[in-house]
Amino acid sequence: MNWGTELWDQYDNLAAHTHKGIEFLDKYGNYVKDRCAIELEYAGKLRRLVKNYQPKRKEEDEYQYTACKAFRQLLQELGDFAGQREVVAENLQSNVVRELHLLAKELREERKQHLNEGSKQMAVLSTAVGSLERARRSYERAARESERALDVFQKADADFNLSRAEVEKQKINMKLRSQACEEAKQEYMDQLRKTNEAQRQHYEQRLPHVFKQLQDLDEKRIKNIKNFMLSSVDVERKVFPIIIQCLDGMEHAAKSINEKEDTQLVIERYKSGFVPPEDFRFEAASGADATDAAAPHATHNHLTAARGTVSGNRIKKRGGLLSIFSSNKIIEACNSFKNNLSVDGKEDYSDLPPNQKKKKLQAKVHELTKQVGQEQAAMEGLMKMKGVYETNPTLGDPMTVEGQLNECCDKLKKLRAQLRKYEELLTEANNQVCAPPIHPTARTNGAAPTQATSIGSNSESLSRSASESSVSTGTGCTGTGAGPGVGGNSCAGGRAAGGSPESGLGGELAAAHADHANGDHDDNDHDPDNDFYADYYYEADLQPLGYCKALYAFEANGTGSTMRMECGEQLLVLETDAGDGWTRVRRSNTSEEGFVPTTYIATTLYADAHH
Repeated sequence: MNWGTELWDQYDNLAAHTHKGIEFLDKYGNYVKDRCAIELEYAGKLRRLVKNYQPKRKEEDEYQYTACKAFRQLLQELGDFAGQREVVAENLQSNVVRELHLLAKELREERKQHLNEGSKQMAVLSTAVGSLERARRSYERAARESERALDVFQKADADFNLSRAEVEKQKINMKLRSQACEEAKQEYMDQLRKTNEAQRQHYEQRLPHVFKQLQDLDEKRIKNIKNFMLSSVDVERKVFPIIIQCLDGMEHAAKSINEKEDTQLVIERYKSGFVPPEDFRFEAASGADATDAAAPHATHNHLTAARGTVSGNRIKKRGGLLSIFSSNKIIEACNSFKNNLSVDGKEDYSDLPPNQKKKKLQAKVHELTKQVGQEQAAMEGLMKMKGVYETNPTLGDPMTVEGQLNECCDKLKKLRAQLRKYEELLTEANNQVCAPPIHPTARTNGAAPTQATSIGSNSESLSRSASESSVSTGTGCTGTGAGPGVGGNSCAGGRAAGGSPESGLGGELAAAHADHANGDHDDNDHDPDNDFYADYYYEADLQPLGYCKALYAFEANGTGSTMRMECGEQLLVLETDAGDGWTRVRRSNTSEEGFVPTTYIATTLYADAHH
């Protein structure tokens, strides 16, 4: 297959064909260039998508679930996938687009040179043909003139009227024309030979050579288009293993989702450690008899804020507990409680439920342990550096390390102190973990008169550890949700707020109690403002109203009328909660009595206590 022999007469068509071929090469180059732009745009949009759906800092806690972790892993794999699309675009740009434009430029210049050479050969052939045509016309003209001169001579020779000179003249003219014709003929034959030779060389050598160069150029163009396409495919194929890894990573992330594990994480995250509230008890109507009104199961420590205390067959009013204090003293005491609040209430996680508090403390201990290890390693490195400097002073001055070493020591001491603090808090939190809640079968609906009604701990979603802090330090006067021990009452009313057995006012109440016990009161002259005596005076004839079980351990500070109890301990109930968050109990094997936080116990009252 040779254009020079097969297409010897298609010079114009071959010139047009090679021009269209180079235009197609440019078209393919523009296609690859546009595809690179699309790949880059696609990768950019994918990266923007990944960035937009990355978890915000406030959402970090939500990404502990397997579904959220899988989504984060999917985003990471998608980002890697976008990176591979960028690699495809960069490789296509460098390996295809750039080379393709250079090739198109080179082919265009070569085609121009070959076409110029072809035009030159065509011009040579045209010149030879033109010379042949001129020689032929000269020969034809000379032949006609020779024939005409011959005819004139023959006519003159046959005409006897002409002189001999005239006839000789025509004869000479005939010979000259005949000689000129022969010369023109010879010149024409020479030019014909040259033109034929030039034409043979043109169509057999010169023009086929030009066509062969154009053929090679076109084949080179086609071959490079093939190579560019294969290179584009190879660029795609090279990133396929990584893309497959990305897809495998997405698949692995999807398979790592575990609904049971997420369910358990929800439990671990939100479990408070409190026990559910007990059943509601029957409350007597306002028109019921006094006996029913005095029954212990006629009140409920969740619903009644101001109630009487059952002692024998009479109801003792507890509303005048703080009446011995002026309003200014109450406000001053409340402000004192506020000022004595622990500044690091959130640092020890006392505002969290027991289970959450334990988890936070464990994480804090782990973090501090890690920091201590890092500081110890840094300190050891500084000590080694100091030793090297002391051994070889040319390397440095040991005193330059002394300041850093002292700073590291101070920091290590602080970290160890914090670690000991949180380890103690963690130990305390572990010791406070108690038995599981009372089984639901132990509860009653409060309707049957022969059954005991169980009233559990308060249903407030407050931290037991926070309650212990507020009870033990006497700082429960915050006015809002201070824990199970205070019931969230304000300072203006209730023992938990201003006159709880563990509050700052407990000492003054105890003193007043001691004065009353020493006879500093008149039985015949009852003062309503001294009703606190009726609330806290331990009467000998006080009968148990029921029993309770300690859900948590409780420590009394010894300054008030509170009583220490162990987790799981069984106690007798002498007075129920009157809305102030405290219940009066007695140990069954001793005569020790005192108040304990209502939310720390599960209480069961006797159904026939009013008998």
